[in-house]
Amino acid sequence: MTEAAAGAESYPRQYARTQRFTAGAPRSFTVTSDGSRVLFVRSQGGSDRVGCLWSLDVASAQERLLVDPADLMGDGAEELSVAERARRERAREASGGIVAYAVDRDARSAVFALSSRLWLADLSAGGARELPAVGPVLDPRLDQTGTQVAYVGGGALHLVAADGSGGRALAEPDGPSVGWGLAEFVAAEEMERHRGYWWAPDGTALIAARVDESPVQRWYIADPANPGTAATEVAYPAAGTANADVTLWLVDVGTGERTEIAWDRGRFPYLVSVSWTADGPPLVVVMSRDQRDAQILVVDPSSGVTSVRHEDHDDVWLDVVTGVPCWLPDGRLVRTADIDGARRLVVEDQAVTPADLQVAYVAGVDANGVLVAGTDEPTQRHLWLVSPEGTSTRLTGPGGYAAGMASGGTTVVVSSTLHEAGAEVSVRRDGSEVATIRSLAETPVLTVRPRLLTVGERQLRVGVVFPRDHVPGTTLPVLMDPYGGPHHQEVVEINRMWLEPQWFADQGFAVVVADGRGTGSRGPEWDRSVRDALADVTVQDQVDALTAVAAEVPDLDLSRVAIRGWSFGGYLAALAVLRRPDIFHAAIAGAPVTDQRLYDTFYTERYLGHPDEAPEVYERNSVIADAPRLERPLLLIHGLADDNVVAAHTLRFSSALLAAGRPHDVLPLSGVTHMTPQEVVAENLLLVQVEWLKRALAR
Repeated sequence: MTEAAAGAESYPRQYARTQRFTAGAPRSFTVTSDGSRVLFVRSQGGSDRVGCLWSLDVASAQERLLVDPADLMGDGAEELSVAERARRERAREASGGIVAYAVDRDARSAVFALSSRLWLADLSAGGARELPAVGPVLDPRLDQTGTQVAYVGGGALHLVAADGSGGRALAEPDGPSVGWGLAEFVAAEEMERHRGYWWAPDGTALIAARVDESPVQRWYIADPANPGTAATEVAYPAAGTANADVTLWLVDVGTGERTEIAWDRGRFPYLVSVSWTADGPPLVVVMSRDQRDAQILVVDPSSGVTSVRHEDHDDVWLDVVTGVPCWLPDGRLVRTADIDGARRLVVEDQAVTPADLQVAYVAGVDANGVLVAGTDEPTQRHLWLVSPEGTSTRLTGPGGYAAGMASGGTTVVVSSTLHEAGAEVSVRRDGSEVATIRSLAETPVLTVRPRLLTVGERQLRVGVVFPRDHVPGTTLPVLMDPYGGPHHQEVVEINRMWLEPQWFADQGFAVVVADGRGTGSRGPEWDRSVRDALADVTVQDQVDALTAVAAEVPDLDLSRVAIRGWSFGGYLAALAVLRRPDIFHAAIAGAPVTDQRLYDTFYTERYLGHPDEAPEVYERNSVIADAPRLERPLLLIHGLADDNVVAAHTLRFSSALLAAGRPHDVLPLSGVTHMTPQEVVAENLLLVQVEWLKRALAR
């Protein structure tokens, strides 16, 4: 099918140029404590990757540009340190300019790092000025009074007054592998903890993480296309190996005195989260290495002594839930618990959400109640306002997918639907919309037409996409396009999620996207059914989804079935073509995890256990030993600069295939990480895959 008129821009070009249609979309919202303003980041156009800081006045519904990086940097190019690039890779952040910021309690000022330098913005007058700092600057944060700024530079935790005076180090490394105030690899990559220090509400102290990476093995990621460039050293905690040694310390801002916050680190080595608000003393969550036990600790802010507030256990694993634990304004503890087959919100020891609502995360807590994101239908997500007494009011829907946050009586709701491009950002007070925040993102050149189904005995959620010019009765080759991995869904009512499947369909395929067991939003039992059986369960669910769809949807040619995916999806694609060649006739595996021992501790051990205790589980769930079984076309794609799923996964698999005499194709991507943010890569990877699939299915 011709996807655009002659001379019109193609979808792959637009997809790459607009940074997958995220450029120009508002994000990173902050609602001020009084609810009068909403701060956010947005670039100034659909192909502009430079984030600016904006403000919306809730009463007048007027937007105002506060800080444009171009005014600060002039024509100078942004320079990022190695540490900042690594931090953005963990956060999947591919934009430039202002990508993160922090404000004081009253939102009078904001701080941010730009080009690894420290900047303070005046949120009333607009504009920003540079503060003196020991760079390169990472993760700056104002105290709640707005008078002091903490930041990380050179592995040390620094402090400077908001007027630029009194700069000093609060905590400095005491060894070459020690750093203060940043999240270690597994925290940022797997726990969604992207920070390593937290201000006291009154600004007199900080809680800071000291991270010692000396126990962690070193890997070296080279750039083979530039042999004169030294390899990058990475502390990578692969499954079964040592993690970083993480401790917590109370730091007195006035005296610099440090007091260790102690807990049973032998039993609970993982620091999962820290919260310190005006509603109660600091809360710390720690977890055992096997992730079956966790404690919520309360910290005495005067002594650093901890007491156990609550302890959790699960025979399979415990999940990390963003936004909890936290205090209600009246001092009661909010957490989640798995009860009666659902993840439920709990106030003290009372479940306050119904059993048919799966809580995904807590988006905010204020005097009005707890703002919860969750679902009672896996393809959707909505916001509920939950009172401490157990009254749940749904704020969004019907249909679609929503996220949001609330403070001071103002709620920001970000809503997506299946058939409308982009997301709508609504600002509400007292239950009524009072403003919207504009999106400057481009509208895609193609429209999506997915058909969502529920199929099979396990009620799998599946999306089927045909070419927009498909003539019923014309059979088409099938392209399975899953992710399929734990805690990640693809079959959701978000328009943007179906753009790429629609484009592949328009090239002459019937595209089938299926979420199997473990992918989330269907309760703890569903998620944990993949334990020790990632390979078997995920492949079987793809087979079952395809079989069930073919029985219900005409025009699928099951003699020509390909499968493609990236990361876990790449692993799943390789598994499928190796273990079920009777079903899958070709596969594209992008950045696949081929040897589970080469992936990180927190993720891999949650699903497969410790490799020293269950080596047979790792063998059963890796693909390298299956290399002699390959009998179908296989394309392996991998970024050589990937520090998450390192290129060794593909290289070792390719070597095993070669040793077994099994022909295959390999596409190495020089200088590309796990995100593939480069325009030329993003565009041409789509085109290359289509041409390869057509050739492979024609063999």
